[in-house]
Amino acid sequence: MIVMVLLVCLGLAIFRISVQSWLLAALVLVFIVASASRISPAALQIIYFVLGTIIAVIGVPQLRRRLVSGPMLRLFRKLLPPISATEQVALDAGTVWWEGDLFNGLPDWDKLLAIPKPELSPAEQSFLDKQVTQLCSMLDDWDITHQRRDLPPEVWQFLKDQGFFSLIIPKEYGGLQFSAQAHSAIIAKVASRSWSAAVTVMVPNSLGPAELLLHYGTDEQKQKYLRRLATGKEIPCFALTGPFAGSDAGAIPDTGVVCRANFGKQKNVLGIRLNWEKRYITLAPVATLLGLAFKLYDPEKLLGGEVDRGITLALIPTDTPGVEIGRRHNPLDAAFLNGPTVGRDVFIPLEQVIGGVDRVGQGWRMLMECLAAGRAISLPASATGGMKLAARTSGAYARVRKQFKLPIGKFEGIEEALARIAGHTYMIDSARQLTASAVDLGEKPSVVSAIVKYHATERGRSVINDAMDVHGGKGICLGPNNYLGRSYQQAPIAITVEGANILTRSLMIFGQGVVRSHPYVLKEMSATHLSDPERALNYFDLALFGHISFALSNAARSFLFGLTDGWIVPVPRRRETFRYFQKLTRFSSAFALMSDVVMLAFGGGLKRHEKISGRMGDVLSQLYLASAALKRFEDDGRPAEDMPLLDWAVSDALYRIQQALDGVLANLPLYLRWPLRALVFPYGLRLRPPSDMSTHQLAILLMQPGAVRDRLTAGIYLPQDEQEAVGALEAALESALRCEAAYATLESAMREGKLTLHQELERIQEAQEKGVISAEEGAMLERDYALRRKVIMVDDFATLN
Repeated sequence: MIVMVLLVCLGLAIFRISVQSWLLAALVLVFIVASASRISPAALQIIYFVLGTIIAVIGVPQLRRRLVSGPMLRLFRKLLPPISATEQVALDAGTVWWEGDLFNGLPDWDKLLAIPKPELSPAEQSFLDKQVTQLCSMLDDWDITHQRRDLPPEVWQFLKDQGFFSLIIPKEYGGLQFSAQAHSAIIAKVASRSWSAAVTVMVPNSLGPAELLLHYGTDEQKQKYLRRLATGKEIPCFALTGPFAGSDAGAIPDTGVVCRANFGKQKNVLGIRLNWEKRYITLAPVATLLGLAFKLYDPEKLLGGEVDRGITLALIPTDTPGVEIGRRHNPLDAAFLNGPTVGRDVFIPLEQVIGGVDRVGQGWRMLMECLAAGRAISLPASATGGMKLAARTSGAYARVRKQFKLPIGKFEGIEEALARIAGHTYMIDSARQLTASAVDLGEKPSVVSAIVKYHATERGRSVINDAMDVHGGKGICLGPNNYLGRSYQQAPIAITVEGANILTRSLMIFGQGVVRSHPYVLKEMSATHLSDPERALNYFDLALFGHISFALSNAARSFLFGLTDGWIVPVPRRRETFRYFQKLTRFSSAFALMSDVVMLAFGGGLKRHEKISGRMGDVLSQLYLASAALKRFEDDGRPAEDMPLLDWAVSDALYRIQQALDGVLANLPLYLRWPLRALVFPYGLRLRPPSDMSTHQLAILLMQPGAVRDRLTAGIYLPQDEQEAVGALEAALESALRCEAAYATLESAMREGKLTLHQELERIQEAQEKGVISAEEGAMLERDYALRRKVIMVDDFATLN
């Protein structure tokens, strides 16, 4: 009997069916239980009567809508929190992509794996290999950040001449028209050399005038500006953030008023008089073309319609009378140009509104739609470039640097840091590539872009912290030979832009995701806004009972998948990875169930419970990141030697999912907590973080040259010159491995008393003279000593300014 009950539940869980079918299944189960027990006929009749009545009510649409859906619609309208216009636009922006499958509770892994492997075109690969490599060779980050506080003039000219500001501009306007994948790869490589240079490249290609013109500009605006932007004749910036309006765009105090005025030689021109104060505007100090977000008012109704026309975007040449560019900001000693701008009674013709009159009041929607794609590329790419550099240099330094006669990487404490560096880098690079692929497929994944921006910058901060710990004193002394210090200093910058990370985690990822990506919530919300009562009721009725069926299926699925530890989950049968797919599906079902529960428990107050929302966002994020790691492993051809990286990354994600779900359960009302714990964790919390053996394997992979290390850090700039810090470190790593046998010979001779001198170079000379090593081995050891000394030494200065 128990087996039959489980089989019925399994069928209901895997094949999502209607509520009526659920009730019929309950009737069957009652019959099965009654047949095997001593329930009295009278009690059985009462049970059958109750279930039959419910089935009848649910099964007759007119009755169901009158007795169930109608009251629920009225209740839903009362409980639904008020949504501001800016919140509604954010909810509507972008598209739903793979996160929709994760919310669905039964991800279609074959769909994910069928996404084409990310590849660059020949032209894109050539640009990356030639122009980007040449740019990196021109960059001296110490000179840029400490001496010049800017890029050298020849670098600025190279960026303009070679099209670095035109990555997203179509060829018809003189741009390169590269894919999102190429855009991401270029930023990552430049960031591995100089973060200041990377920011300078990424801003014109991210949210700003070029992208807004491409999507919304009039033909005249495109013809006028895009070619000049592509060649660097116009340097753009975009001004959104002000002193009193950061994340709260609805609070923008900057205003434009529709009016008539003289403009140059033109008389009585219909336009806008603007006043603004903005700050944190990257490239503002050198910008020639300013994109501006402001609230537009039409008190004389010169455009017709309402007085308050909403947030609007315009393009303003910075030489327009009344435009002021302030002095530079100093964001944590980064050298990219950033500063404030003020506008005082600036008059512009109406045709300078991006998109013209038809786009008046649509500014916030335009920004949200573009940001959904832009956020998915620039910051994840720059963070990944820094993480890859930290991974490559930390592994090499841990092998070259010795303490207590051992490479420091062989100490378990250092192994832990190296493993985190390698695992996080693998995970975030996988997510970077997958998300760029989504953009290239035409998606504007607003939720996914928030996930990858948040975790790329946060894990980037974690990686650079671990890298600094591995390097010790080498990392903290700034100078030409310090390749980590500026990344450590400037990591918080990425945390604050394109959505502050605290806000992104606690409100955006799950708060927007549950509405945008849940298969029924947005439909239910939309029904409440319909003016036609009958149409609203019909639409709500379909969504409500679809939602109920969805929730019941996820409850059954979560329990069964938890009870079997996911072994019954149908997934792609890849020998190395099928258990990962099964466990992620199990937690996807649990996440879908918990999403409905927290919405039910907290209702319209959910957005005030940011800790709950943040933990649910963590679950969704880890599901996505682990998906990306599995996709990357498949795209790479499932190399067996990469398994330690994949195992660490997915094991870490699964453990974090477990802990986040446990944190949500612990803070639910008691009447929900224990039933849900039984459904989600029938055996308790059984997952553990990555093992010590996994940590050891990753540390070894980082400390030795090879295909795994090269794949993990592919795409960064590696100077070949041994006079450069990173070039010397690469040479020192190869030398250290080459010299292992010779050093072992020296150590043996010292223990036997054959060598008496203590200074290393003197001891090498003594060993040659006594025939312990050959002259060739002696020369090799002397070179190794010189390389290690160059790697270990830090910069010093006569005076600091």
